[in-house]
Amino acid sequence: MAPTSSFELSDIVTINISNSQNDTVSFERKYSRALKIYEFKGKLEPITGGNAGTMRLELYSGDKLVAKLDDDSQPLGSYPVDDGMRVHVVDQFQCIQENVPKFELSQEEYDKKADSLRSFLKKNKLGKYNEEEMAKQEEDRKRQEEEDRRKLEATTIGARCRVTAKNNPVRLGTVMYKGPLDGKPGVFIGVKFDEPLGVNDGSANGKRYFECGPKYGSFVAPKAVEVGDFPPEEFSLDDEL
Repeated sequence: MAPTSSFELSDIVTINISNSQNDTVSFERKYSRALKIYEFKGKLEPITGGNAGTMRLELYSGDKLVAKLDDDSQPLGSYPVDDGMRVHVVDQFQCIQENVPKFELSQEEYDKKADSLRSFLKKNKLGKYNEEEMAKQEEDRKRQEEEDRRKLEATTIGARCRVTAKNNPVRLGTVMYKGPLDGKPGVFIGVKFDEPLGVNDGSANGKRYFECGPKYGSFVAPKAVEVGDFPPEEFSLDDEL
């Protein structure tokens, strides 16, 4: 099993990948729920040998068909996908053989192909070929960066906080770190939780940022952190049944 990440993965789903060519299943692949379906298809190309421009995706829970992922402009998370489910790729697959010289197309020849991923994206004005969408994404990115910067400036080390992250319970704790993490884009707030509801001990990728017990620490996005008067909750034996 892959090691647990040292920062919050609330938007990550772990699924299995199968295909209509053979019985091979690729287990425990992690993907962001924010991936658009056309982007998801692009990531499935090297795994299955299928073509993002022609493949069809089906979502299964066990052997039960849950949904067809047929809207390329929608994010993966807009479908009822959950950990342990399986995405089945249906396509006309090319046979991949070992010890065969690699065939490469020139840039000009690739641009002429009607069934390439690039042709598919251009035709449907998706990804970087949708200027309006790209401009909106850049605007949203800059706005989020500014909001994160202001949140970090207003956050004091040692302050009490409440963390609300997707697919996680609301947790109380203390701010222990704020800033970037080596090898990760963006900025994070390091929190020491009152209970062992985190994912690390104050370190990430082998570097320590603050001290706490195992499972008491996490690095979360600034937007998930609310600083305020959140005293530790008191528990007694009378609270248990």
